[in-house]
Amino acid sequence: MNVPDELRYSTDHEWARPNGDRITVGITDYAQDALGDVVFVDLPSPGTTVEAGGLLGEVESTKSVSEIYAPVAGEVVAANSALSDAPEKLNADPYGEGWICEIVVADPSSLDALLDSGAYRQLTDG
Repeated sequence: MNVPDELRYSTDHEWARPNGDRITVGITDYAQDALGDVVFVDLPSPGTTVEAGGLLGEVESTKSVSEIYAPVAGEVVAANSALSDAPEKLNADPYGEGWICEIVVADPSSLDALLDSGAYRQLTDG
């Protein structure tokens, strides 16, 4: 399982890549593997304000439908519209082309509450 060291992780299996006052958000390799083949992604709309742990969207796979949660509070400023035509990018490249959205973080210190790669590995190995 791929768990990049430079990312932060939620216990709900989302990842966050900090970049200044914003983060890029996606689902982890563990999550995409558990879902199976992704066939549809319901993306958040730019301008949407989200709370930490609040609903960002949904991912539908051949196995189930799973909700995507915001790892931190803030405002969605971009969504990966390429997933509308190619949802399989979530499976093929969850940390690259399969990103979900970008959020301007309301409180940058809230990133400290997320798991580092070692803690996320412990969570998923359990």
